[in-house]
Amino acid sequence: MKKKALLAMVALIAGMNWVFAQNTADKLLGSDQKLTIGGYAQMDYNQKFSSDTRSNGNLDVHRMVLMFGYRFNERTQFITEIEYEHVKEVYIEQAFLQYKINDWLNFRGGLLLVPMGIINEIHEPTTFNGVERPNVDSNIAPTTWREMGAGFTGRLQDLNLKYQLYVVNGFKSYDGGGIIKGSNGFRSGRQKGAESFMSSPNLTAKVDYYGVPGLKLGLSGYFGDTQSELYDGLDKDDQTAEAKADSSVVGISMLGADASYSVKGLVMKGQLYYASVSNTGQYNVFTGKDLGSAMLGYYVEAGYDLLSAKSSNQKLVPFVRYEKYNTHQKTDGVAKNLAYDRTDITAGIGWWLTAGAVLKADLQWMSNEASATKTKQLNLGIGIAF
Repeated sequence: MKKKALLAMVALIAGMNWVFAQNTADKLLGSDQKLTIGGYAQMDYNQKFSSDTRSNGNLDVHRMVLMFGYRFNERTQFITEIEYEHVKEVYIEQAFLQYKINDWLNFRGGLLLVPMGIINEIHEPTTFNGVERPNVDSNIAPTTWREMGAGFTGRLQDLNLKYQLYVVNGFKSYDGGGIIKGSNGFRSGRQKGAESFMSSPNLTAKVDYYGVPGLKLGLSGYFGDTQSELYDGLDKDDQTAEAKADSSVVGISMLGADASYSVKGLVMKGQLYYASVSNTGQYNVFTGKDLGSAMLGYYVEAGYDLLSAKSSNQKLVPFVRYEKYNTHQKTDGVAKNLAYDRTDITAGIGWWLTAGAVLKADLQWMSNEASATKTKQLNLGIGIAF
């Protein structure tokens, strides 16, 4: 059954005709105004259901974001994204300077979104179905995934390609103790530009093809080692200390493929991640963690706009999404935890009152291979973007 689902995902990606979407940062970069303001917000209600126990509902101003773009001249721009999560937590999600070298080459440096998949770059609540972002994008490529770095981006118009290539600092795997683990993969290791440190650089790249009107295909990659504070001040002649530091890091090779398709009211998406993780045997022994040596995650989604035949700025989109993700696809030195092999099914509807405002409702059935019991959750949400 698992092989059939994976083959269906590959067939979906191979057979789709591909839509090129812009995130808010791209829209600000495209403005000819000196100062441009944008933003988005997500407000949620989550209610778990169980036949055995009662659960309180959770109401949350999940995120409120303001984005600012400033154009110094026709070549030089600055973009920043300031996010408040759960009312009380403040983060900088993007802060980068972009310089246009020519029509197909731009330099970009600062706090950058790692270009993996769909949601990590295009995560405004009006751009995706469902109240919550897909869990594949939380546990495999941990959105919102951003790190300090620099590189190049641009479009090759004749080839209908957009590309990004950056050198960034990597996940933090050791800082007084082990940080990354099997339950949520690399998520706890995000440094987010908050006094980040680097013991070795990482490389990330993505290419998007949008040559067919209304369609999109993306291929992405991320390669490098995690970061450890044990290298800081290390005597290069101290082989024992060097070996200890080496045991506190792992190597990551992550590949991603994503697809989006929209025509005559039909909306389809698919995404696939595979991450190979080296040195996990030594890392788990040294830190006492249970990090997997390979992770696999994918989802397929379909929806249909019931108002597509009408001349209206509104949309009414029922949808269903199937997710499969395993942060213990392979292990080295630790037993596979079947609870980390998870399946989520989400079905719901979104009503776009206008392009920048949506009301959402969905039901989720979440399960794992360690239990026959499924967790059920109702989600209601409001999303805006401008």
